[in-house]
Amino acid sequence: PSRGLGDVYKRQVKALRELRDTYGLQDDISVSTVARYGDIFSIHKGEEDEDQVWEQVRSVLDRALEKFIQMRSVEGERLKSDIESRAQTILAIVEKVEERSPQIVAEYRAKLETKVKELLEDVQIDESRIAAEVILFADKICTDEEVVRLKSHIQHMRSTLEEQEGIGRKLDFIAQEMNREANTILSKANDLEVSNLAIGLKTEIEKIREQIQNIE
Repeated sequence: PSRGLGDVYKRQVKALRELRDTYGLQDDISVSTVARYGDIFSIHKGEEDEDQVWEQVRSVLDRALEKFIQMRSVEGERLKSDIESRAQTILAIVEKVEERSPQIVAEYRAKLETKVKELLEDVQIDESRIAAEVILFADKICTDEEVVRLKSHIQHMRSTLEEQEGIGRKLDFIAQEMNREANTILSKANDLEVSNLAIGLKTEIEKIREQIQNIE
């Protein structure tokens, strides 16, 4: 208490003690006893400086936001690097499918000629008939269109990764289209190696789709 309150406090205690002595009361004077008298102690709530409080809060928020943005930026670069790496892996697989296709046709022609020779023995082989069968087979397993579209999708995905914002849905759509082409290649595959390559394509595409879920 201030000096003025100190004097009031002394007089109050003195009066209580006189009452004690006069009437033989039990002495239970304590801080809590004196504090019951509102004219001695009062609580004043100081006015807060809202601008000062906001400055302190804003400073903390700014640091937290800066750290959050930095963390998201690092995570974004990591995701971008991972997707680009997988896109490169997909491109390498597509090129292997492209290389394998004419080999499959050549192997089919060789097997067909061998089978016809065994059946006809000394009879002349009808080259035109063999050629027609090979053409039908080649057309059935042809994945040229799928390969071209996959390459286009990969290029589109890479260019989209360079955009600044709102690329999550676009990347997911591209990945869906890539998966569609991979499924078609797998369905046309009449060769174990191409089947395995198509499965590899689907695996990498699915991993990309999982990463895309973390991109806005």
